[in-house]
Amino acid sequence: QVQLIESGGGLVQAGGSLRLSCAASGVINYAMAWFRQAPGKEREFVAAKSRSGSSTYSDSAKGRFTISRDNATNTVYLQMNSLRPEDTAVYYCAASATRYSPSSKSVDYFHWGQGTQLTVSS
Repeated sequence: QVQLIESGGGLVQAGGSLRLSCAASGVINYAMAWFRQAPGKEREFVAAKSRSGSSTYSDSAKGRFTISRDNATNTVYLQMNSLRPEDTAVYYCAASATRYSPSSKSVDYFHWGQGTQLTVSS
């Protein structure tokens, strides 16, 4: 069973930046992604990236967030810039067990991390 360990969350002021990291305990040949869940809301897609480098973003993440992936260390990152209070959420890392191309659907991901909290103050 692959374990995903997120880190990097915290408290940041609006307009600031933060980078989340997610380290996998084994080799991930499939797509990896970031999702988030705000209080009282459903989990939503943020960004995803294939092992070969293709990526996809949610509309809210485009232009502000960048997903990157280090295949040598089995780590995926989420660089977040121009943060807004509405970005406040628990951010989850996910890895597919079957799909190579990036997907925005949570059902395409089998492995999930425990989440890391991001709070953006206004």
